[in-house]
Amino acid sequence: MPIRLPFENLVVPVRQLRARVSGSTLARHGAAIVFLPLKPSAADWAGLPHGDALRGLYARKVRKEGDCCQLRVGPGAATLLIAVCPVAEATTFERLQSAAKIARAALDSEPETLLIWERGCDPTTVEPALHATLAAIQAAAFRFASFKSKPKPRTSLARIDLALARTLRDLEATLATSAGNNIARWLTALPPNTLNAGAYRRLLQDFARRFKLSYRFYGEPELKRLGAGAFLAVSQGNGTRDAGIVRLAYRPRGAGAPAVSLVGKGICFDTGGTNLKAHKGMLDMHTDMEGSAVAVGSLYALHAMRSPAAVDCWLAITENRIGPLAYKPQDVVRAQNGTTIQVIHTDAEGRMVLADTLCLAARANPGAIIDYATLTGACVYALTERYSGAFTNRPEGREAIEAAGTVSGERVWCFPMDKDFDSDLESAVADVLQCSIDSKGDHILAARFLSRFVPKSIPWLHLDLAAGTRHGGLAHITTEITGFGVRYTLELLRGGWPALPKARRRDASRTGS
Repeated sequence: MPIRLPFENLVVPVRQLRARVSGSTLARHGAAIVFLPLKPSAADWAGLPHGDALRGLYARKVRKEGDCCQLRVGPGAATLLIAVCPVAEATTFERLQSAAKIARAALDSEPETLLIWERGCDPTTVEPALHATLAAIQAAAFRFASFKSKPKPRTSLARIDLALARTLRDLEATLATSAGNNIARWLTALPPNTLNAGAYRRLLQDFARRFKLSYRFYGEPELKRLGAGAFLAVSQGNGTRDAGIVRLAYRPRGAGAPAVSLVGKGICFDTGGTNLKAHKGMLDMHTDMEGSAVAVGSLYALHAMRSPAAVDCWLAITENRIGPLAYKPQDVVRAQNGTTIQVIHTDAEGRMVLADTLCLAARANPGAIIDYATLTGACVYALTERYSGAFTNRPEGREAIEAAGTVSGERVWCFPMDKDFDSDLESAVADVLQCSIDSKGDHILAARFLSRFVPKSIPWLHLDLAAGTRHGGLAHITTEITGFGVRYTLELLRGGWPALPKARRRDASRTGS
């Protein structure tokens, strides 16, 4: 049976209410979250359902901004009420991190509906807290594919009600990024025998049909004609001939060439190839396609927001297998742009498949290229899994690149890209070494290698997804697979790297549908 994205369940529907919250309103929800100032006024307490019961508890438990307390209220104590004091001065990451704890508490009792409102808070403080809380709830409520023969029954959150005096601005962006992140995490978590290259291609075809995207698959025969020898070197070790590069294209009315091309590494399973990985290093290599999943999730979010900018999405889909035909150290292969590559280590396959995919993406002359890849352990050693690495051929854009990480809560750090690093990739028999032998600064050398396949005329950003997986989650994401990159991408593009048309506003209730 073909596997399909759970489009109907990507986000929990959000309904914005203008009604004042009463005791009866509260009783219709299994859980509720109310944001209050540190010292609510007498009028705030008087207008709050169960204010008398909550007032003493709040005074004892909430001593500073960021604290919260909870109690059961209503008939049969059926509603869990969580009172939160939002933090006025906090980074987006800190707000998301705090929101994860609130979301976990609110969803532990498996409510069918959840109510969120505020009383007496400064709008500049509470609005960011509301967005962070919604993002955390959407992430926590989402369910990955389950393959248990007897799954544990669980009640799903069916609706979130926002009872606010004014419409929450940018709700559609929060829902779209949540849906895109959920797509990225869902895809990355799939077992490798479920999401192999053929199944991934069929899933993307269904995705394209549903959202009226252009779809094209470059299979091995066509890639051979195009001279994409770097990609084919990796795919030749597979037992099946179903690897290839997928291009999805989103074209809003009146759009021309792509304003941005999103390029993703889609290694559905990575054995390391001839340089075989050890057991622990190979165990979770079904997640080595997370770069492609983030590209797909970002494309979905841009489509959901009806972005007026044309977007291409290029996905390098294959496995890196061991076998009699697998490529070997010291092979010399030729990439699509004519660059010859001396293979050093077959577990550096990500930069090989990305090389040809970047070449194909560049042929459409996009306004910019962003690529995503779980590429190097060196980047994890440099940053841990809290940040992802950023590399660009536009160093003057470093401030904007890092600022997008700060604003989105998906933090990145720009590494150097000086030309003299290329001396470590000099080959005696080819144009370039695939990687160095000793692996020093491999994250930087990988970026320098990839830069050879992007014309200098095209602004390019390479994201090495060190934060793609992290034990215990990251920020508002509590699963080990974080889907890092979707929030970041939307903020980067919205912030003007590169300059894109402003998106038309959309009815928030339809976002993510």
